[in-house]
Amino acid sequence: MHENEISQNIIGAAIEVHRILGPGLLESVYEEALCHELHLRGLQFQRQQSVPIQYKGVKLGSNLRLDLLIEEKVIVDIKAKEQLSAIDKPQMLTYLRLRGHHLGMIINFHVKVLRDGIYRVVNDLKD
Repeated sequence: MHENEISQNIIGAAIEVHRILGPGLLESVYEEALCHELHLRGLQFQRQQSVPIQYKGVKLGSNLRLDLLIEEKVIVDIKAKEQLSAIDKPQMLTYLRLRGHHLGMIINFHVKVLRDGIYRVVNDLKD
């Protein structure tokens, strides 16, 4: 499945979660609900995956932690805040580069209409 098709499924699942739960809850609640919805849709995912960081050939002691990795292709970062900070999108791009992935999504559930809280971040994504 191509990243764009996966992202359409993720968006549908996120909209369903937001429709039922609405804004105002913790990120962990949305993550758990989204995982359940992804499972119902037959998508494979990994939660809170640890990603080691290499610097000049040395593995650093600190790891990244991805909220979700879906179908081994799309990274999803779940937010529940008034607005994204200036670092959220560049941070996702860094995650994509470190992992060698091409598509990331930031989903902020703390919005009235979810489409206003979905952001795609691409790293050399091919059609």
